[in-house]
Amino acid sequence: MNEVLVNEVVVSVGSNIKPHENVKLAKYNLSKTDNFVNESRFYITEPLGFTEQPDFLNGAFLIHTEDCFETFRQKLKQVEIDQGRVKQSNKNGPRCIDLDIVVWNRRIVDPDFYQRDFIKKTVLELIPDLKV
Repeated sequence: MNEVLVNEVVVSVGSNIKPHENVKLAKYNLSKTDNFVNESRFYITEPLGFTEQPDFLNGAFLIHTEDCFETFRQKLKQVEIDQGRVKQSNKNGPRCIDLDIVVWNRRIVDPDFYQRDFIKKTVLELIPDLKV
């Protein structure tokens, strides 16, 4: 019998267009295909870069998936598209949902972890013993 490898992933989650609705929908959509383990607290944060927009609701999800990194990343992008996210020239502009892999099997894979306190805070809430 083949043993299935399960990957532990922390996904940063952000929205400033109907944020509570879109975060809840993203959680539901990811729970349909993967094992949703936990979520961090969510925080209201001011927009970075482009400030003429509503504040963001930011947090993180802890998920176990059998997908490889690239397949899971594509799945996140598809959830964003399905929820109505449109890529704009202003990458700091408003968005209905933003899903990014920050930690993959206890390895930090997104430099935003070190640059944005709210990301670090939510990740460490989910994996307190993560080696930083």
